[in-house]
Amino acid sequence: MNFNELSKEQQVMVSMRKVLTSIIREITPPAGQEYPLTEQTFNDVRMCLALIAAREQELANEQGIDNKSRPHYVDESKTTVPLHHIKKTSSRR
Repeated sequence: MNFNELSKEQQVMVSMRKVLTSIIREITPPAGQEYPLTEQTFNDVRMCLALIAAREQELANEQGIDNKSRPHYVDESKTTVPLHHIKKTSSRR
């Protein structure tokens, strides 16, 4: 679905999620360095992202959208097996 086709509330949810994750990516220090946010602020951001995800799910359910898809890495191996690779067994008696 195109961003402009979303309701205002959905647009707010998408924008807030993108902004929060961009901020976290930009301020995350290299390995071994101290994180610039306090533990409380980190937990607050995590809670905000969880609330955004929950509301996005509620809005999708209200629209009858069953979104069970999960993100995948480009180099991730596929977990499906083509049917022609499955061998038949003669277990019938």
